[in-house]
Amino acid sequence: MNELTVATEPTAALAEPAEYLSFRLGDEEYGIGILQVQEIRSYEEPTKIANAPAVLRGVIDLRGVITPIVDLRLAFNQPAPCTGLTGVIVLNLGGRVVGIVVDAVSDVVELGAEQIRPAPRLSAPGFDTSFVTGIATLQQRLLILMDIARLLDNPALGLAGAMPSAA
Repeated sequence: MNELTVATEPTAALAEPAEYLSFRLGDEEYGIGILQVQEIRSYEEPTKIANAPAVLRGVIDLRGVITPIVDLRLAFNQPAPCTGLTGVIVLNLGGRVVGIVVDAVSDVVELGAEQIRPAPRLSAPGFDTSFVTGIATLQQRLLILMDIARLLDNPALGLAGAMPSAA
């Protein structure tokens, strides 16, 4: 059965304002904690690795650090061609450096606790939203906040062993 379950447990709200980098994947806008962002780069074709999972586009040499490049568009089943707006957000996740491909980087936003609502906990076979930490409202748009480290560690992406471990 492909049954969707919705849990009503609220996620913890932020106690004080925090800054998020917002970016687009298809028609949706997402946000990740700005403290995880090392830099933002334009997209350049990475060097492919044989037998790598589809979401791992390859690696680049980032000033002497071999950095895996993960295409979030493929991870979210939204394959898209690279355009002039396609960017790579280089993250530092506790000593692990990884780049994520996004359709476009938007801006840095500061969010207070009153702007963030708990994310619904949805579950179904093959469908995991545990990386979604909340939904923020900004004027007329919604921003899906995510724990990017949790997403990248999800075994469903097939990246186990492909990502550098924390040094």
